[in-house]
Amino acid sequence: MTLKQLIKLEDKAKEVWVISPSLHYDVENKDFSELVSVNLGQKTKYKYLVPGSKDIGKQIDLYKKKYQLSEEEVQQNFLILPEADFLPFMMEIGIYDGNSADCTACAAPGLDDGNDVIQFSSDTSKEMAKNFKAIWKKYKRVSI
Repeated sequence: MTLKQLIKLEDKAKEVWVISPSLHYDVENKDFSELVSVNLGQKTKYKYLVPGSKDIGKQIDLYKKKYQLSEEEVQQNFLILPEADFLPFMMEIGIYDGNSADCTACAAPGLDDGNDVIQFSSDTSKEMAKNFKAIWKKYKRVSI
């Protein structure tokens, strides 16, 4: 499924449940944010599960401002989970040749043996590799 196909699916929905580590699409992606704005105006109901990470509060504030929501509406629409409770929704991600210029990152459902795999763009793959290396160094105290 492409993003365009996903947008069409979301456009027809009366209720959308979103599990998001960062609210990237709803806050930063132009196509999705336009769709969310229209859908909210048409009374589409949105519910969000987000992790209690250090950056999510800023993203929720941006969301609130972008879509002109009250604090009460934000409270009704967002559930901020401890990061451990957020984990069941995570995808399995593989980063291939993370130290090379042409690294590739892919994702698949963490609990499914199906054939559905998402391949990320080159820029996203490189960013994931950079973050993986930074976390590895932070906790293992050695570079990859």
